[in-house]
Amino acid sequence: MAEMQEIDVAEHIDRQPVGSFQIKLLLACAAVLVLDGFDTQAIGYVAPALAREWSLSRAALGPVFSAGLFGLMIGALVFGPLADRVGRKRIIILSMLAFGVGTIATAFVNDVTTLLIIRLLTGLGLGGAMPNAVAMTSEFSPHRRRATMVMIMFCGFSIGAALGGLLAAALIPQYGWRSVFIVGGAAPLLLAPVLAWRLPESVRFLALSGRADARVAELLGRINPNAAAVTTGTRFVVHEPPLEGLPVLHLFRDGRTLPTLLLWVVFFMSLLDLYFLANWLPVVLNDLGASVSSAVLIGSTLQVGGVVGTVALGSVVDRFSFRALALVYFVAVFAVGAIGQLGHSAVLVAIVIFAAGFCIVGGQIAANALAANFYPTSMRATGVGWALGIGRVGSIIGPLIGGALMSAKWSTAALFAIAASAALCAALAALLLGRVVQLGGDSGANRTTSFDAETRRRGSYA
Repeated sequence: MAEMQEIDVAEHIDRQPVGSFQIKLLLACAAVLVLDGFDTQAIGYVAPALAREWSLSRAALGPVFSAGLFGLMIGALVFGPLADRVGRKRIIILSMLAFGVGTIATAFVNDVTTLLIIRLLTGLGLGGAMPNAVAMTSEFSPHRRRATMVMIMFCGFSIGAALGGLLAAALIPQYGWRSVFIVGGAAPLLLAPVLAWRLPESVRFLALSGRADARVAELLGRINPNAAAVTTGTRFVVHEPPLEGLPVLHLFRDGRTLPTLLLWVVFFMSLLDLYFLANWLPVVLNDLGASVSSAVLIGSTLQVGGVVGTVALGSVVDRFSFRALALVYFVAVFAVGAIGQLGHSAVLVAIVIFAAGFCIVGGQIAANALAANFYPTSMRATGVGWALGIGRVGSIIGPLIGGALMSAKWSTAALFAIAASAALCAALAALLLGRVVQLGGDSGANRTTSFDAETRRRGSYA
């Protein structure tokens, strides 16, 4: 009797070129994040018009911003581990339906209390989509291009956030702020059925389940139709240790405790800075004399800079990992601080906001890719989801800090000096993280599992 052939799915994908199937999947996941970015940032773009219509103080906007971000945190913490149990695709579709309905509902609220509740519930869906889109793209990508593929995919979030600014600037003067949420909610509800039909489940997740060899063979054939045909009865494996108990506990085992904690510091400080800037830039610029439309357009250069930064940094991060991330955040310190010094010049402030977006948004997307690289398949959505969840705590605190400091009449320069200090903390944590990961790989830590032996052979935690 012939011996059953065994194929390591991760090694097989690593040997293949990036083909049209993976590019189409990347674009599908990017489309999810376009809508995620649009709906996440929409509240910041409509804030000046909303505050004027409802006679809200600047301090009252802080909880409005943070309600949705709190939902994002819970969604990331819950749906990441759940996806490691039931699959990436199901959670992506469920999340899109949830934030689509929630975003449309936002258009019909008439008081702050209802708005806070709706934004909280909408955030649950937004928080579930992101870590699973990252995990899905990562698990179909060869190791040598994984960070680049994830970062390009994640451009969708920045594109969606920037598109939200452009549409808000066009829609609000003509149709009012509610129209932004109608558009933002309808799009995911239309896309979800298409993805339910066309989006595949993660090939590495299927292989790890051990119950879908025929489907895995089909997907590997689509990744590279020219590869050698897989014989009937082939067994597909992912050489990783089985996990028992809660997936989140494994983030602190086998030498992962310190890197996990440092990743959380990077995510916390980076997202604190990002949402401080994203939510308050239009308001600050409006207070400095720019019209609502001009403030939104200038503020949206943060996300435009993020798209450019993501594309530019992809191959650099693939090569230099956390060292490149630390350098990017160090540059961000100066770019963010400069916003507070140049706020009265539209041209100059747009340039430094673009530079801040290049570093902060680009750096955050690089951190997402590196987190996906660090954790194995069986805990990848959990690892990325919890890093994003802890980061969301920072994203909640950022807008609240901004509201409190503005209510206390802090100067614009002082506001952005505080934001720059968060970037400095992220830079220092990324620098230390790079050193810890390098020493962990060089010292032969985690020798007890076949997964760790394989990652040492590749020279990376992947």
